[in-house]
Amino acid sequence: MSTALPAVGETAPDFTAEAHTGETLTLSDYKGQTVALYFYPKDDTPGCTKQACSLRDGFAALQDAGIQVIGVSADDLESHTAFAKKHDLPFPLIADPDHELLEQYGVWAQKSMFGNLFMGIKRTTFLIDAEGTIQHVFKRPKTGAHASEILKKADAVA
Repeated sequence: MSTALPAVGETAPDFTAEAHTGETLTLSDYKGQTVALYFYPKDDTPGCTKQACSLRDGFAALQDAGIQVIGVSADDLESHTAFAKKHDLPFPLIADPDHELLEQYGVWAQKSMFGNLFMGIKRTTFLIDAEGTIQHVFKRPKTGAHASEILKKADAVA
């Protein structure tokens, strides 16, 4: 079952998870930095590839703005590694096949396609400030312009 999305002004749920880079990431290790934590449905699908490539193409500008990018999906590390290599993604992708992190952030939820109900990942990005507080929730990020969307919102809340 899905829990509610953490709201703006709440402390982002901490986590420790393995990334495709081989490192173990803990959100609290990013204290003092802004984080764009983005949840996406599946590696190498059209919308998810468009979103990841937008973040890749805007990565230097995001870094210049002090924003770290972390992607999360239910795909395994092997899938993430292939996806990151194929599209030259410069940020870590967390594998969450057991949906623990997805549920913690309320993005593992019932979806509908062609009248069929199923459980899946709601494409969502959390902009988390240097203190670990959620500054903005992108409930329907623009896949092709996500990096600029994050930069504009980060400027607005700074």
